[in-house]
Amino acid sequence: MANRYIDIQVLKTETGKRFYGTTKYPQIPLTENDLYVYTTEGDRFDILAQQYYGDSSLWWIISIANEELAQNSLTPPIGSQIRIPANVSLVLQEFNTLNNR
Repeated sequence: MANRYIDIQVLKTETGKRFYGTTKYPQIPLTENDLYVYTTEGDRFDILAQQYYGDSSLWWIISIANEELAQNSLTPPIGSQIRIPANVSLVLQEFNTLNNR
């Protein structure tokens, strides 16, 4: 299983104690090319990201694009209409800019 912390910056205090830096996420604007789907049993943000983007690690894009849903779960409520942002490359570019990558 992949380490979910692999891309998070590791920082050190003056005493040498290591800690993870804060990850900043961009706002994801609406576009006319965004897809809207209704969730069914078994849907999860990571599975949807794999289905629509070919990369399950991009689950956070779908999650934060649907900020009205609880952000503490990979599983959206069954029957919810969710937005699948179309312009992933722009979102990733903004993410990298915000996080100095």
